[in-house]
Amino acid sequence: MSRPRQDPDLVRPYVRTGGRTRPSTDVRLESVVFAATGTHPGLNADGRRLLALFAGARGGGLAVAEIASELALPPSTTRILVADLIGLGLMTLAQAQDADRPPVSLIERVLHGLRAHA
Repeated sequence: MSRPRQDPDLVRPYVRTGGRTRPSTDVRLESVVFAATGTHPGLNADGRRLLALFAGARGGGLAVAEIASELALPPSTTRILVADLIGLGLMTLAQAQDADRPPVSLIERVLHGLRAHA
């Protein structure tokens, strides 16, 4: 008879997230996040591992999908863990620059013009 597996790194995703299945903040796999600097006493092991990824990032951000891959965690679990760190003020989401996008009305006029000349 075989014994149960005694792998210390084997932790079920629902244990890591406290049973939650959805992040508290809208965090997508393509979202880019930045970590706060400094030490964070009292942080759980997953949070410490996640923030440690940014030590070599030189102030740059990482996509949530990259974090999931580096930590070998399910993407859904990573989204929840990242949302938790955002809630604690230890991470921030990169904000889309709406000023860099042309207005929808301009895009519609260009599309209309292209169709008229086609």
